[in-house]
Amino acid sequence: MNPAKATAASGNPAKVRQATARDWIAGARLRTLSLAIAPVALGTAVAYYTLGYNLALALLCLGVAVFLQIGVNFANDYSDGVRGTDAHRVGPSRLTGSGAARPRTVLTVALVFFALGAAAGLAIVVLTGLWWLLAIGAVALVAAWFYTGGKLPYGYLGLGELVAFLFFGLVATVGTTYVQIEQVPLDAVLAGCMAGCFAAAIMLVNNIRDREQDARVGKKTLAVRIGDLPARILFVVLLAGAYGVLVPFALLFSWAPAVYFTLLITAPVALIVLLAKTPGELVLALKLTSLGALLTGLGLAAAIAF
Repeated sequence: MNPAKATAASGNPAKVRQATARDWIAGARLRTLSLAIAPVALGTAVAYYTLGYNLALALLCLGVAVFLQIGVNFANDYSDGVRGTDAHRVGPSRLTGSGAARPRTVLTVALVFFALGAAAGLAIVVLTGLWWLLAIGAVALVAAWFYTGGKLPYGYLGLGELVAFLFFGLVATVGTTYVQIEQVPLDAVLAGCMAGCFAAAIMLVNNIRDREQDARVGKKTLAVRIGDLPARILFVVLLAGAYGVLVPFALLFSWAPAVYFTLLITAPVALIVLLAKTPGELVLALKLTSLGALLTGLGLAAAIAF
């Protein structure tokens, strides 16, 4: 139940602060845009190295990824808010769950960003003539909505990390390369796996932070399903997997070994997640993981391209 409604129902009405522009910007969760930017940069770098890149298509791919990511964030805010899942959250407050914005308004904003992403995707199809990509786009939109939306959201079934790996890793990276050169080099697949490991890790640490609260409201995320310590260990495994994928790039591209300097950020994050006792520590881990994902993705993209 929406907290504002719950307060009114209890006969003890309280003033709910209305959402400001700053709240809406926070609702977009800009730090998660590393999940959109890194795979597109990687995919474009691989295209450039393999055959040559197309700037217009690269920017449209970026538009698809960014708009869908923001749309997912607002859709998640809406769906969790109307379900009452966010009523006991320990992280930053959400627009719907806090009552700062009407659910319908948050839903409308989410749909606008989905529409912008769909428009960018349609432009890619028109420019490339690859009409079968419409099916991929439709699946991506469905995945974006049903993360927490619908009657049986897969985010409540523990599948969020897997879908993040696929769509914000492999699909985004390989797709960006393919629309520019109509080839799928092994480099694109490997880079997509790296981006996917980071995407899954970001989602996992977020769910570790909210594990107890999610369990109370029946949101069975992967962290809820496998337990606290296994989830923390899996987070470290995902980070290790991302850096493991870097090995062949380090052997092939002279500047790629320099990307390992991002371990100065991500190695401490692994320790924080393993030892964290408070939600605040996990929020810090989330921020640092997002930064690490962005710097690693951009760093490897630069190493491949230059």
